[in-house]
Amino acid sequence: MNNLTVTTPAKLLEMAVSQNADIDKLEKLMQLQERWDANESKKAFVAAISAFRNTVPSIQKTRKTNNSAYAGLAESIAAIQPSMSANGLSHSWRTSQSDNKITVTCCVTHILGHSECTGLEAPPDTGPGRNSIQAVASTVTYLERYTLYAILGLASTDQDTDGNLAVRTRITNDQVLTIEAMITENGLDMEKFKLWLAKSLKADGIADIAADAYPNVIRQINASIKAHKP
Repeated sequence: MNNLTVTTPAKLLEMAVSQNADIDKLEKLMQLQERWDANESKKAFVAAISAFRNTVPSIQKTRKTNNSAYAGLAESIAAIQPSMSANGLSHSWRTSQSDNKITVTCCVTHILGHSECTGLEAPPDTGPGRNSIQAVASTVTYLERYTLYAILGLASTDQDTDGNLAVRTRITNDQVLTIEAMITENGLDMEKFKLWLAKSLKADGIADIAADAYPNVIRQINASIKAHKP
């Protein structure tokens, strides 16, 4: 069997230099070499991610909430770090904030240089008892965990249900106005309603109601209206 010799752009560049090729030819070969290196780096990244997913252990849900369990960020990193390092992978985050939205971007980089990123955004997690700094910190930690899971394909391994509202969509302004109108026009107690929101939905006011909780809130208001009528 004949041995096949792969002629790489680096080899062509070496030959061109030895033959005193002109600058224009050398520049084209250098550009070709850069594209070659980028493609080889990307192929190495894909192979490393595949190997990582075949070797990463299951992430245990060690943290408890009222009715659920989830894996925290520190535990998640501790579980995946050995497999990431073994496959030449590392991760980092970028965080920014504007218009009451926090954006966290997670990037995973291979040792050969190829990097891929994914990002998520959410408002500060203004739950009961949190000050403004704690609200931001809670959302950043939550988004760091979810972006890391997303870029590494770990979401299906440990899809948690910790009940945090940080990445849930809130109800719209029109829905806020609808709820306020239903309460005031039917003589219901607004303060009592807000206390119910804080206790049952962990919502700090009407505007903090999660979008997926809206139908249940309307049902509760209608039940209160029916009970309130003579």
